[in-house]
Amino acid sequence: MTIIGARPQIIKAAALNRAIRTKFSDRLTEVLVHTGQHYDHGMSDVFFEEMGIPQPNHQLGIGSGTHGKQTGKMLEEIERVLELEKPDALIIYGDTNSTLAGALAASKIHIPVIHIEAGLRSFNKRMPEEVNRITADHASTLLFSPTKSGLRNLEKEGFLLLNDAKKKGKANMDNPYVFHCGDLMYDNTLFYSTKADEHESFFSKHGIDKENFILSTIHRPQNTDDIQVLSGILTALNEISLADSIKIVLPLHPRTANMIAKSNDAAIRELSKNPLFKIIEPVGFLEMILLEKHAKLVMTDSGGVQKEAFFMKKPCVILRPETEWTEIVESGCAVLVGSHPTKIREGYAYFKQNQDLKFPSIFGDGAAAEFICESIIEHLN
Repeated sequence: MTIIGARPQIIKAAALNRAIRTKFSDRLTEVLVHTGQHYDHGMSDVFFEEMGIPQPNHQLGIGSGTHGKQTGKMLEEIERVLELEKPDALIIYGDTNSTLAGALAASKIHIPVIHIEAGLRSFNKRMPEEVNRITADHASTLLFSPTKSGLRNLEKEGFLLLNDAKKKGKANMDNPYVFHCGDLMYDNTLFYSTKADEHESFFSKHGIDKENFILSTIHRPQNTDDIQVLSGILTALNEISLADSIKIVLPLHPRTANMIAKSNDAAIRELSKNPLFKIIEPVGFLEMILLEKHAKLVMTDSGGVQKEAFFMKKPCVILRPETEWTEIVESGCAVLVGSHPTKIREGYAYFKQNQDLKFPSIFGDGAAAEFICESIIEHLN
């Protein structure tokens, strides 16, 4: 059984679902459960349609709420479906409340948990995602890390790497197996990159010069829930746009849209005076790949978009003070700037001056989904 709830999880699940359907259908059957954490068409349904994922077997319809309220409802509903379906294992992705609820529900009734994107750490436990991912890892039986730094993080927390764990016997929650598998999102980017080109009419529809724009996304609570912080980020983006006559394309997350709609902030009102500042509705996966493919630069607080920018060999200004994807910063292809306007402008200026970037092979060979399926079959039978 697979738990999904947010946009990035749907995208990652597409890669695994495709592998199961095309290469492992005689050995694996997947039951898909959508918690409803992202529940509107632009953040959820469109991805099922574009990526050819079967509709969920169970739609829990939890919706938004405080962390406790949302996670509590998910925990109750996931447990109910687990008892109904009786799966051999539960797959969870990443670090959302859906991830945490799935890990807790399954582990407490002794169903093995498989955590994909295990081992990632921001080392900032004020982030709810950090608490979620650490808890999920320590409740899991099979842990799949997309990067070598993820393996090192798990080893520091007391996990045995695969060969040592195998010496202690069969995989279970007290003897978890840890794997380096590569990244499912890289699998998908390779698979869908050409298909995304079929959507090039998107640029003319929105009046975007596909060779001269910056792509930005902003959605994390620390950047959107305080209007002064959000205003500072948007002001910096606006100033960059005006200074270099370059369009800013901002697909707007519903949380960010709500904050802007109810704000009387003068700096946010200034955005409407800049014809180069293009706010659009959330886009589908293929349109996002298209935007990343043609952008001159990406500025984001999204972990997934950071990686997708790297896959597309585009520099990335990360609108956070830390990242789980430390390798892309270490490679020199991304910089951490947080939310301060001056730092954001400095990050942009850095890549304006440094354009000869090298993008090393960090995220595997595009076959992570097949490796995960084979490992599940081998170690959970």
